[in-house]
Formats: sequence, C-alpha cells, structure tokens
Amino acid sequence: MQKRSNHQEALLVLEDGTVFKGLALGKIGTAGGEICFNTGMTGYQEIYTDPSYYGQVIVNTNSHIGNYGVQLETEEESNGVKISGMVCNFFSQIHSRHTADSSLQEYFEKSNIVGISGVDTRQIVRHIRDKGVMNCIISSEILDPAPLLDQLKAIPDMEGLELSSQVCTQRIYDLDSARPEFRVAVLDLGVKKSILTNLTDRGAHCRVFPATTPFEEIAAWNPDGYFISNGPGDPAAMPYAAETVRQALDTNKPLFGICLGHQVLSLASGLSTYKMHNGHRGLNHPVKNLITGRCEVTSQNHGFAVRAEDVMDHPDVELTHVNLNDKTIEGIRRKDKPAFSVQYHPEASPGPHDSRYLFDEFVGLIQQSK
Repeated sequence: MQKRSNHQEALLVLEDGTVFKGLALGKIGTAGGEICFNTGMTGYQEIYTDPSYYGQVIVNTNSHIGNYGVQLETEEESNGVKISGMVCNFFSQIHSRHTADSSLQEYFEKSNIVGISGVDTRQIVRHIRDKGVMNCIISSEILDPAPLLDQLKAIPDMEGLELSSQVCTQRIYDLDSARPEFRVAVLDLGVKKSILTNLTDRGAHCRVFPATTPFEEIAAWNPDGYFISNGPGDPAAMPYAAETVRQALDTNKPLFGICLGHQVLSLASGLSTYKMHNGHRGLNHPVKNLITGRCEVTSQNHGFAVRAEDVMDHPDVELTHVNLNDKTIEGIRRKDKPAFSVQYHPEASPGPHDSRYLFDEFVGLIQQSK
C-alpha cells in the first residue's frame, strides 16, 4: 500500500454489483467485508476500535468525519482499529481539537485502513436497508469493478463466521479496582475497554479470560460473578462459548451478558438466534424496560438477534427489554438463575448513559450472593 494523494480516486463495489465512485482516504489499497451503517453523530474513533465491528466496513451517516481528530489514550475501545474499511460523505483532512494526538487520516494510514469519501451515504444506506446486509469491497488501487467483484467472492459471509477468538485477548490478565470488593471473571469475546472500566469503577477486580478458555480454568479463580462480553461474528458459530456459559449458570453465581454475551446466554438457555436483514448500529435506539416501564435511549451495534418466539415459549426466561422501533428482543433474565443480559451497550461509549444502571444491578446481585 502507498500513501494517498488528495485527489486519488476510489471505488466501492457491493456484492450485488452496485458501484459507487469517490475519493480515497486512509491507505491506498483494497479491503472488504460486510457493509453496515452507523447513525451516530459523534464517537467515530470508539466505533472504529470496537472489536464487535471486526470484519465489517462502516458507513458513517454523519456527513462530516475526521473533524476532531483522534485521541489515543481516552477514545480507543481496544488495542487498535478493528473495522475493515470506512465509507463517508465528507472526510476532513484537518482537525480542530487542540487535544487530538493526530488526524484521522494519519491514524488510518498507520492502521492500514482503506476507505472512500465523496459518496452519497444516504443513497448507500437506503440501498442496503432495502436489499439487506451484504459484503462489499473498497479499492483505491484497482479502479475496474470487474476484478473487484471477483475478489469479493473470497470474502466470507458473516453468517456462520466465528471471530471472537481472533479479537479477544490471547493471555489472561487482571484489572484491579481502586477499592476492590469482589471478583468478576470476564469471558472476553471482544470486550470494550469502557465496559471493563464500568466494572472496575464499581469495585470489581476483573480477571479477563480468552474466549476459548475452558470453564474449569475460569472457575478455579473462584470469581464472585461472571461477565460475558460483546464481540463480533455469528453467535451460533461459537458453541464453545455457550457451553462455558451453561457451566457458569450451573454455579448459580451472578452472570451478566452484553451484546454477543446476551446472545450466548440465550443460546446457553436453549434459545436460538438469527441474522437480521439489517442490524442496529447507532446511539439513539429506543428501548423499553418492561420491568420499570421506562424508555432508554441506547447505543447499539449488532447484526444478529434472539428469536422472540423462543423467549416467549421458554418457561425459565423472562423478557425484560424490547426495541421500540422493531420489537426485537433487547434484554432477558433467567427466572431460575441470577443471570441477565441486554442486546445493547449500556457502557455507551459513545452514546447516552441511560442504561449504566445495569452495571449497578449486576453488582447488586453479587453483593446479595456473597
């Protein structure tokens, strides 16, 4: 890959043959993945470093991207950029925030991220909303759609794809609290830093385990509770994680799952999941808490969901949260176990903090069980 010029052309080619022409951003090269769109007005660096986006090309619907640069210490949700590529309308080569460490362009160049700007993101979003999620490829070095369509065939479909083992930690590590009060074993399926911060801020000494760690090794640490993280890929393609959660449930210790962790808890409880026509990705999704009757504005990032009919038919699972846009399942809890989960991201980085009470509820369950 070579460095881009300010007027380097680029192509975005969708799986169905649709082609968009624009200008290159980031590294000059070719990259592909599943195309999806995020409607957030801010927080692009947190989005790009969220491991749940691994293998995906992000369309930012906000018209200006890059205008406030990047901060390496405070706004990264993992150890680097996890998206496969980026699509936007206007890409700013300069940034105005004086605390920024670099421009987004420099950040993408160092991270080997290929992108395209100068395209009508409204048209792209409408197209994939109508046609459904699909793979795509971006290139600023090949400007002929025909060979790009051939390369697209080699990109695997997200359905049936196991990715957590590729983005999770490869070694066990500890994160302590300033005032540690209890132990939480974190099954890392692609965890975000801000989720761990929300746990340690509440007195949790967290030990983070790789996704495929045998349950016996996790249980040997004798945690007070289990946390199952967010992450990328198809939950149905990772039976190892569902088995780990099944064994954790048998201990009757408190368990909390977020996003992919919610889906894995559902699978471990005998429910099933499915791939959505289009996922939920943004900062303003309305969710109703059926226990309190209150509505929450939530941050979301998922392309799979739990089947509603399975939840309704299960004698030991209670529906706790529902999406007010499309009535999909947003939260469940076990009636027979101290275990619950939500589909959205209560740490909300980026996003509103309406749902951070869920971390308090998890801590409350642990305190009750001790």
